[in-house]
Amino acid sequence: MNIEEHRNWRTKKLGLRWGIFMLGLVIMSFGIALMITADLGSAPWDVLHIGLTLQLGLTIGTWSIIMGFVIIGVTILLTKEWPQIGAFVNMVLVGVFIDIFLFLLITPNSFIGKLIMLLSGIVIIGYGIGLYIAPKCGAGPRDSLMLAITEKTKLKVQWVRSAMEVVVLSTGWLLGGPVFIGTLIFCFGIGSVVGITLPQCQRLVDRLIERGVNNNEDINKGTLRVNHHDGVSKEIR
Repeated sequence: MNIEEHRNWRTKKLGLRWGIFMLGLVIMSFGIALMITADLGSAPWDVLHIGLTLQLGLTIGTWSIIMGFVIIGVTILLTKEWPQIGAFVNMVLVGVFIDIFLFLLITPNSFIGKLIMLLSGIVIIGYGIGLYIAPKCGAGPRDSLMLAITEKTKLKVQWVRSAMEVVVLSTGWLLGGPVFIGTLIFCFGIGSVVGITLPQCQRLVDRLIERGVNNNEDINKGTLRVNHHDGVSKEIR
């Protein structure tokens, strides 16, 4: 491989990674919007964003972006380092797409319909998380803060994450955010969902990148096709 071919290889690989990363953010945003629209309780951070919207106005997505800036600022103070660009992209795109999807979605009339929307949202969030983490373009603002606190305090990641979620959820609830059965299902279930979706997405992303960069091969050719199904490819958003 000469220098020009190597440069093209790296550019194509980088483009694939960022394309998959942003696709994962869109999918995760859709899942978040489904959970909120189901009106059976939201994830802790969304409880906070909704509470802020109820008390101060602005949209849920806007508060997601604002809180993202605050979190990144705190992370910079703790680590004395700038987060990867993926954290900024994550923060802005997720907020924008949450608002777009919330505008388009409608809450079902029946409890069963709401429950289906809620559970679908949690699963979709799991695949969105898997797809945006797998390309390794940078952690989101909240994950970056969690890692920074873990590094500073030397506490276990699960303790730090749990403490963050409790503080955020309590604050959101006091502001009037929706805490209900969906909140509990998310808190106790999202870890298991991501435990399944992340390895699947990692394998899929690795194969897509390998197929997409080797010998300038088109990812729609060969044994791996766009309709190839390993449990997640049909869902990729």
